[in-house]
Amino acid sequence: MSHQILHVNEPTPVPPFEERGNIPDIRKAGLDPDFWYPLARSKDVAMGKARAVTFAGDPIALVRSKEAGLFAVEDRCAHRQVPLSVGVVEDGGIKCGYHGWKFDCTGSCTSVPYLDKCTLHPNSIKAYPCKERYGLIFVFPGDPAKADSVPFPETPAAEDSRYKVRTLDRRINCHWSFMHENLMDMNHQFLHRKLMGKIQTRFLGKREGDNWVEVDYSFYRKGGKQSLGEKVMIQRSGGAKEIKEADAKAEAEAQGIKTRDIMTIRTEYPYQRLRFWTAGSKDPALDLWNLYFPVDREQRINQTYGLMCIQRPAKVGFLLDVFWPAVVWFTNGIFSEDKWICELEQAAFDAQGEDWNHEIFPAIQSVRRVITSNSVPIRASWKGSKSAPEHVRARAEA
Repeated sequence: MSHQILHVNEPTPVPPFEERGNIPDIRKAGLDPDFWYPLARSKDVAMGKARAVTFAGDPIALVRSKEAGLFAVEDRCAHRQVPLSVGVVEDGGIKCGYHGWKFDCTGSCTSVPYLDKCTLHPNSIKAYPCKERYGLIFVFPGDPAKADSVPFPETPAAEDSRYKVRTLDRRINCHWSFMHENLMDMNHQFLHRKLMGKIQTRFLGKREGDNWVEVDYSFYRKGGKQSLGEKVMIQRSGGAKEIKEADAKAEAEAQGIKTRDIMTIRTEYPYQRLRFWTAGSKDPALDLWNLYFPVDREQRINQTYGLMCIQRPAKVGFLLDVFWPAVVWFTNGIFSEDKWICELEQAAFDAQGEDWNHEIFPAIQSVRRVITSNSVPIRASWKGSKSAPEHVRARAEA
């Protein structure tokens, strides 16, 4: 009798190209797996250890081995399906903690302790391309054949000594699309009135393409006090003077110098970036890169990883270290309020069963278009999918 090892927790299949996009309900959009996603912080995977993570419900084991370096494989043993992440990292591979089956960085089963060395080993498990940068571990959970051709996210400020970097690491109980809308929509400053006072937002315009939208804003304070953390982040108290004279303005713009305070937010699927310049500056005082990915198969829980880069003051860069606790306090307050409101939005969607939003702001209308036209359907199972392996389709259709 022949035996075939089947998946118990099969990865969510990637729909064929013709099925992508045009998803009618943004909260039912599945994040396209064919991109590089940060699934953990580097410090969370120690040498000789493994860590369990998930992407859209697919279990992945991140393994750091002295011999093989960092690698990512399905978090399951092909034998009894138990998580490999609870096993032992040894000799360039990982051994299942149950019977000691060993898998290497390619996902191949290289050893079964109680079988003769000449015996053909059982089926392998899936391996994922992975890279390490910015203190984060990036995994390509989609088609491995596409990994080399898909651009890796670049955020130069995170590797620039002129900036101090805070790594954001947050779990939020809502669909990841709420996070894109929340950051892009600067009209929600009323939510943060206790932390920021009365802020009036000015929408300056937007630019967009098939998979991106970029929006410019300026702000002015109508009332309330500026917190110390906010002052430190943008390196001034009060407002810097706009450059209004025509000749001076033209010269400044030619040199890439901002003639007024300006914030630019860009969603370039699936990533998001916010940058803030003070008037008269060439480099942003704040450069924030964010990625939100679904943890669960239903995609109602997202993990956020971000790189918040704050420029050090010229000549007195050490002052940013001195006042860093104020920055942390201020940003934690903002993030907590955003988390609270986005989770309430998810609760409303769950109660209504569909997207009832009446969105009137052009920037958010564009973000919604980018998300729905570049995402894939959320699949609860393999059944009926042409992307599933033949043996899995056969079992599902039986």
